[in-house]
Amino acid sequence: MAPPAGQIRPAKYLASFVLIVVALYALVFFTGNGSAKPKLGIDLQGGTLVTLTARQEDGAQPSEEALNRARDLIEVRVNGLGVSGAEVVRDGNNLVITVPGADSEGAKGLGQTARLAFRKVIGQPVPAGAAPNPSQPSSSTAPSSGASTPPATPPSQSAGQAPPSSGAPQGRPAPNLAAQPSSTPPSSGAAPSSSASTPPSTPPAPSNIDPKVAKEIQEAKALRQSTDPQVLQQAALLLDCTQPDPLRGNDDLDKPLVTCDEKGEFKYTLAPVNPPKEDTQTKADDYSNYSRLTGEDINNAAANNNPNGTGYVVNLDFKSEGGSKWAKFTSANVQQAVAVVLDGEVMSAPTIQSAIEGGSTEISGKFTLKEAQNLANTLKYGALPLSFDSSEAQTVSPTLGLQSLKAGLIAGGIGLALVFVYCMFYYRLLGVLTILSLALSAVIIYAVLVLLGRLIGFTLDLAGIAGFIVAIGITADSFIVFFERLKDEVREGRTFRSAVPRAWVRSRRTILSADAVSFIAAAVLYVIAVGQVKGFAFTLGMSTVLDLVVVFLVTHPLVAMASKSKFLSNPSLSGLGGAAREGAAHRAATTGKTTAVKGA
Repeated sequence: MAPPAGQIRPAKYLASFVLIVVALYALVFFTGNGSAKPKLGIDLQGGTLVTLTARQEDGAQPSEEALNRARDLIEVRVNGLGVSGAEVVRDGNNLVITVPGADSEGAKGLGQTARLAFRKVIGQPVPAGAAPNPSQPSSSTAPSSGASTPPATPPSQSAGQAPPSSGAPQGRPAPNLAAQPSSTPPSSGAAPSSSASTPPSTPPAPSNIDPKVAKEIQEAKALRQSTDPQVLQQAALLLDCTQPDPLRGNDDLDKPLVTCDEKGEFKYTLAPVNPPKEDTQTKADDYSNYSRLTGEDINNAAANNNPNGTGYVVNLDFKSEGGSKWAKFTSANVQQAVAVVLDGEVMSAPTIQSAIEGGSTEISGKFTLKEAQNLANTLKYGALPLSFDSSEAQTVSPTLGLQSLKAGLIAGGIGLALVFVYCMFYYRLLGVLTILSLALSAVIIYAVLVLLGRLIGFTLDLAGIAGFIVAIGITADSFIVFFERLKDEVREGRTFRSAVPRAWVRSRRTILSADAVSFIAAAVLYVIAVGQVKGFAFTLGMSTVLDLVVVFLVTHPLVAMASKSKFLSNPSLSGLGGAAREGAAHRAATTGKTTAVKGA
């Protein structure tokens, strides 16, 4: 005769579970770096949270494509920091970056636009606190804007180049500047009229994010990127290097630029990167004033020791076309200064001592190792399609994270304790099996968390802990479905031993259906959610799957083993006493009714 449906060999199932646990913990302790701790999120171990707000020149709404491209590039930069668990999510027109861990300060520079350009320096740098030299030709005087990493001293030395000769001006006027039409014509005097310093009125842009920011950018361009030499001279006089630069990441590469170094110590007037499109007289191979070099010409960037002094430099390798441009520009500008400009700020301004062949150069700026590495990482992956303001940058204390973790563990412990008390009071022996099943479920979940942290960088945060706490109820619910069905079978007059296989066959459908619904809900939530809600959905779905493993490989076999033991199957001990009495009464009533029928 075939065994009744649901009949199993408990030892076989329990052995399978033990093998799974052994395999998981063998991977935990003998692979990776040997750490047996799961990775924690920013809210548990501390870290850095940065909110970036897009800055548009016209104040218009950034396009979806530009925002998504910026998010993808910043994600690549985050990965370049060598940290795991970092996250970049869109929040409307903002990008929110979270980088867990104590070594996450580099996240504050991830919103850097990273528009790199090489511009010829026109004239001598001017001290930030000084007005332009009136005796110098107006076309050769101009200031500049700051940088995002420490610059070298104004005419600093470039890779492999000797320092500039002392004191003598290294620049010369750009011949095309005076010939170009003025974007803001000055008055007849030497200085521009008051209207020269303000841009022409423009109609308001649709879907403005911040009209004030757009206006500041437009005004700065009209003054500091004018093609009129007198307006540039006025810009050098008015530029305040101590104030935030509205042109950061928004400067026009086809126009001159007045800007400062990062420390705000010197002002520079810089030639355009590219010749004006309308200037048909400029030959395609004329590199005497236009470098035509931008960050798009860079093939690779790396941080190295400064061969000519202390600190570190960033070595750049150009693509083949970029190397050709660099060789032509340096050969046409020997003894002239060239500024390495990042987001409209002068990083360094070395003097070219000779033509540089080979397609490589360096950015020197008295960088620390971390600053040089962050700059190299930023340049390596390209410029962002939008410029951003860091509207919020906060560091989450690890101490606060530990307090949050403690609160989460206390909440989970209270939940488990309540489940234990209920199970012991209502199910007795079956309650003990429930507690044991939950403990084994925790064992397997911990190992999976450690391995997921290594394999996919999964980090456990407070939302994830909340998912596990909710999953306690889902797992306990599976046990309750099984046990209540078992009680129903005993009430119908079956013994504990014969009731187990029948109760399991009927209850497992309900368990599978309930867990399937929970998993689908978690999967949908994971797909449509952002931020930490994804962590909640992930842990909830993972716990639901592991719940099935525990119920099928642990709970059911343990109950089957208990039903075969005379001691453990005692109704007063198993918690089935009430159901057994109801079953006996049911049998008695059925027997009496049957006898009466036969007697009739």
